[in-house]
Amino acid sequence: MGEKQEDFSLEENFARLEETIDILENDELPLEEAFRAYSNGMVILKQCNDRIDRVEKQVLKLSEEGQLEELDNGEQ
Repeated sequence: MGEKQEDFSLEENFARLEETIDILENDELPLEEAFRAYSNGMVILKQCNDRIDRVEKQVLKLSEEGQLEELDNGEQ
């Protein structure tokens, strides 16, 4: 777990989140290991959110410069 989160693509991080969920679904997982897995999953989730935010900002900037419509993210 010493690897930097930034070294993983969004797809790789999604796969790592799925693995973390599988680990957490183990009923016999000791509490300390469950907490470690949960904490690691939260770090991965933050990495995914940060990367998605960066991509969304790039799309919005492209839209402004390219006269395309703004990305609709569901907010009103």
